Amino acid sequence: MKTAVAITGASGSIYGVRLLQRLPGEKMLIVSKTAKKIIPAETGMSMEEVYGLAHEVYEDDDLFAPPSSGSFRYDCLFVAPCSESSVGKFANGIADTLISRAVSVRIKERGRLVLVIRETPKSQIMLENELKLARCGAVVLDANPGFYSVPKTVDDIVDFVVGRAMDSAGIDNDMFLRWK
Repeated sequence: MKTAVAITGASGSIYGVRLLQRLPGEKMLIVSKTAKKIIPAETGMSMEEVYGLAHEVYEDDDLFAPPSSGSFRYDCLFVAPCSESSVGKFANGIADTLISRAVSVRIKERGRLVLVIRETPKSQIMLENELKLARCGAVVLDANPGFYSVPKTVDDIVDFVVGRAMDSAGIDNDMFLRWK
């Protein structure tokens, strides 16, 4: 299995980091400029540590990187966290960074795309953009944990959201207690 994780400049960078820690197989990573500032502040991890979780790392301004082409094959692109600014770009066909280009390619190629959106409350514009993307086949997964598993730590809450994202991509995981 080969997956890509894109981390945008929304709060919740731990979701992308945890995906990198738990996804099986080969992992690619793309990090936006703003996310590079948020990750150390929110996780206490250096960018070098985060880069070390991936097999390949691409700069967000590298539009010649493999994920920018429809002929490049991989199983799923996760955007986690996904800012609403990014959602707006994706929904309106703006592909001016590697992250937005990779999403555009996943949509046009009908590939698996999971957007872990981390913003609330939402405006009508945000909801309409999310609906556009869902209609194009993207999984729109708000970073909303379930509490039926009785989480005891922040890690439990993060694991629930990341486990549901992996479920959405058809990737088996045991990251949370499932409903019985």
